[in-house]
Amino acid sequence: MNNATKSNPVLLIHGINDTGAVFYKMAPYLAALGRQVYDLSLTPNNGNVGLDNLAEQVAAYIDKTFAPEQPLDLVGFSMGGIVSRYYVQRLGGIERVQSFITISSPHQGTTAAYLSQRPGCIQMRPDSAFLKDLNQDVAMLNQLNFTSIWTPFDLIIVPARSSQLPVGREIMVPVPAHPWMLTDSRSIKSVVEALSDPLKEERGSVGAWEMGESKKTMTNNNRIQAREFIRKFQSKIQNPKSKI
Repeated sequence: MNNATKSNPVLLIHGINDTGAVFYKMAPYLAALGRQVYDLSLTPNNGNVGLDNLAEQVAAYIDKTFAPEQPLDLVGFSMGGIVSRYYVQRLGGIERVQSFITISSPHQGTTAAYLSQRPGCIQMRPDSAFLKDLNQDVAMLNQLNFTSIWTPFDLIIVPARSSQLPVGREIMVPVPAHPWMLTDSRSIKSVVEALSDPLKEERGSVGAWEMGESKKTMTNNNRIQAREFIRKFQSKIQNPKSKI
């Protein structure tokens, strides 16, 4: 991984059936903080081609847009996180990506993918050959700053814990819906926090990150919010007229 300044450009990778426009709230927020923000729209975006094919589009965009020596930070949402992983782990992205964040991505697969027979969806099924291949050497992500941001209330990534990985850092935010992970202020601030983490070179050669241990971040405030949401949700079931 190249040595870098922490003002890397940030590339945002969308999920299935989305375009780069889905980052309409996150992108300007990051830009207002002084980051150079980029996105691209993958085609086709509906799972009609494999995620490896989409990752090649990411690689081509990066090669065309950035100088060879330019390191960058990568943020992938949902399917975009898996596409980004393929770029990082199989197409040489590990050599230039310094901070890599996935948001509600099905690292262990999602049962929702059984609803489609499209190649990209098949690859996102639990225990798919595609995911097994990426997960068998997932430890390589310890070479960069990796963060997984997820919500326990995800009904697209099923089970929600599929967004977890045994490497890097983990941030749980109690956002009540999958698409809201790109617009909820808590999620966006978690992205900013992850992008602001010191690079590996700045951490030193010894520490939890270098040992490959997972750093899990779930603040007391998040725990309280999660419990409160569950309590209100249960109350809603028992009394339909109540508000969550």
